[in-house]
Amino acid sequence: MGQMRIAVFPNVDKPNAGAVLDRIFRFFSERDVQLMLPMDEARFFGCAETYGVENIEQAPADMALSLGGDGTLLGVCHRYGRNEVPVCGINIGTLGFMADIELDELEDRLEKILVGGYYIEQRLLLAGFVKSNGRERFLGNAINDVVVTKGGMARMLRLGLSINETHLMDYKADGIIVASPTGSTAYSLSAGGPIMNPTIQALLVTPICAHTFNMRPLVVNEHDVIHIHIAAVHQDILVTFDGQESFHLLPGDEVVVRKAQQSARIVKFEDQDYYRILRTKLWN
Repeated sequence: MGQMRIAVFPNVDKPNAGAVLDRIFRFFSERDVQLMLPMDEARFFGCAETYGVENIEQAPADMALSLGGDGTLLGVCHRYGRNEVPVCGINIGTLGFMADIELDELEDRLEKILVGGYYIEQRLLLAGFVKSNGRERFLGNAINDVVVTKGGMARMLRLGLSINETHLMDYKADGIIVASPTGSTAYSLSAGGPIMNPTIQALLVTPICAHTFNMRPLVVNEHDVIHIHIAAVHQDILVTFDGQESFHLLPGDEVVVRKAQQSARIVKFEDQDYYRILRTKLWN
């Protein structure tokens, strides 16, 4: 086996990211591993000449390390897009469901990565499209959720929900969340959606503050296609991907969400039990 190539993505807004980065550099200094950082982050931490790589998403990598919380990890997955590099999260945020390495176990986990003591969990990805004037346009992928919501002080939205060819209902709400099982513990959870084991293959539809009382969260088949018709008359309507990328919508537009052809690849370790993580993060 040749030299392992690891791309490291530190969140420069986290105060302890530099110290964690130093631990990673020290650990790998005498091991046969090529480390790379995106050029901007490498400049920020003063190591551009040694580790900085322009257009790092195009550089071959065996794994990516994300230094931050779940938001940082989502951002790294987005940067790689269709290039399915496995991503391993080092949690220096507060609530990390996806980031699998805590700081007190960093070196032990890095050793496991070197010897192949991990597995890769394939997580369902969402693909979001907008239909406008009869034309469908791909907007992006999401690991957690695709959210249609009102911007600013806009009045509530009037939305039409269809699954596949069946129109289910029209309702008034502040918005709607289409989540993956991974995203069930993100925005959907705060809107009253159920918690789903992330290995389940399904899509979750959760209304945000529905004013139609018979609208409840829906768990649908992974192959179902969800259509959200925008019937509102006001202009300030957004569709957002993982809380990171937003696009403006117009009345009459239709957001279409389906399972993406590719999946997100998240690095996990054998001794991590999902329900133990759930208990630790949510109820302790």
